[in-house]
Amino acid sequence: MSSSSLARRRLFTLWGFSALAAPGLFLTPAAAKPARPAAAADSAPAFQLPVNARHALVLENGSGKVLMAKDADTQVPIASLTKLMTAMVVLDTKADLKARIRIQREDVDTLKYSPSRVPVGAQMTRGAALHLALMSSDNRAAAALARTLPGGLPAFEQAVRAKIRALGLTRTEIAEPTGLSARNRSTASEMAKITAAAARYPQISKLSSDLKEKVLINGRPVEFRNTNRLVGRKGWDIRLSKTGYTEEAGRCLALRMKDKAGRDVTLVLLDADGSAERLADAAKIRKSLERSPKNG
Repeated sequence: MSSSSLARRRLFTLWGFSALAAPGLFLTPAAAKPARPAAAADSAPAFQLPVNARHALVLENGSGKVLMAKDADTQVPIASLTKLMTAMVVLDTKADLKARIRIQREDVDTLKYSPSRVPVGAQMTRGAALHLALMSSDNRAAAALARTLPGGLPAFEQAVRAKIRALGLTRTEIAEPTGLSARNRSTASEMAKITAAAARYPQISKLSSDLKEKVLINGRPVEFRNTNRLVGRKGWDIRLSKTGYTEEAGRCLALRMKDKAGRDVTLVLLDADGSAERLADAAKIRKSLERSPKNG
């Protein structure tokens, strides 16, 4: 086994979050057997493609027909796709999105040392932090969202456990709100379920699919852009988007889109080798959708 493969399988502890201080906090045990794909269909997939991503699932929304699947039930790290779950939990609590929150030292990534344009001490509305977490995948914003919920991190942990149960997820584990930890794991099938659930929140659909936005930080407008380079590109009608990357997870993508035939589709890619490969996979899938008959 190569050193890079071994690196993908290491588990890390994120000491910057008190939620990880005690083993097993807001984790759900993985099932002994892989679950069937979300909304599994009895018929064979409409097409198969040699995509770079090691795990993939394409679903026709509404009918639940599996249009394409590749090792979709293996549990792997999901990186910042985690933020879809974080956003749902925040919105479920009905926390005031206009309330101002402050980025604190404990929100800084001490595991991957990922960059952020949001400085410690910065103040913004909770809604602005939600926007940054979804559109620009800012880790400090996501950490602050969990920390500042009514009841703090314990309430966030409890809400995550409840959400995992409510969605019927048996192969999903969430250890912290950003996706930096390799302990945040799921499958392509269950990520499709999470994406479908997130799409029922109009705020998540809108904020995650914005191309760019100026966010007030300490009263000063700062422009941020979407981490998904397909958003806003000609020929792409993206209704929800989330990217992710860590060394362990590879390049990940979850999105909902409409194809040229008007078909609503969910696409999940996990563990692609690079950004270019992830984009190429998505483009290849879109072209195959255009060639496959609607509801066929």
